[in-house]
Amino acid sequence: MLIIDRISENTVVIEDGDTRFEVSRSELAPDVREGDAVLFENGVYRKDTDATEKRRQEIIRLQDSLWE
Repeated sequence: MLIIDRISENTVVIEDGDTRFEVSRSELAPDVREGDAVLFENGVYRKDTDATEKRRQEIIRLQDSLWE
């Protein structure tokens, strides 16, 4: 799963498991934010809405389990 780690003015850092790589910000769809899961389609990294939501729900579940 590709995850957006950081977005700067000109570059984007993407994580793929233990690997990180940089791409130009111009390769990123405008609605993508840090922490989103993305898919690479037609030369553009687009938000994977389903994977992003599942990931966020899992993070919330893990955070909530810390307080139980």
